[in-house]
Amino acid sequence: MHQMKKKLMGIQHSTNFASLSPLGEACSRKDLTAIHEVLENIGYKDDEGVANELSFQMWTDQMQETLNCKKKGDVAFRQKDFRLAIECYTQFIDAGTMVSPTVYARRSICYLISDMPQEALNDAMQVQVVSPVWHIASYIQSVALIALGMENEAQAALKDGTTLESKRSATTKQK
Repeated sequence: MHQMKKKLMGIQHSTNFASLSPLGEACSRKDLTAIHEVLENIGYKDDEGVANELSFQMWTDQMQETLNCKKKGDVAFRQKDFRLAIECYTQFIDAGTMVSPTVYARRSICYLISDMPQEALNDAMQVQVVSPVWHIASYIQSVALIALGMENEAQAALKDGTTLESKRSATTKQK
């Protein structure tokens, strides 16, 4: 009966992605706690290679203040104070001196947990702009799209995330 209801509503059951990673699986279940945990554990290693070049002149008190905003945001994120994390990450982003896909991803999760799916989707899209091959962008987009009631787009984003993640895994294994 439940399956028939889903069919009538036009919602695809997400078992068609048999080879989802733990992150992909968490996104397909909309398990924000698990997604938060993954982002906390991976830290900032995926920011490597993103253009963060700064001239010496830019390294000022303002830069230190900007980095402190990120650090405060990270502490709030770890402590699950999502309102404060959003505030701190927003200050970091608005300063505009550095671009961090991880900060956008973390703020996106904070927005999702705070029931602000449109803001979450905007940040997830920004992650993709900054780091087009980072699978986490697609995964977070899928959760935000589901929260916005956009099931088909969510399924497509989940599939994109799975594809990007498997390409990344294949590349990592070759090294």
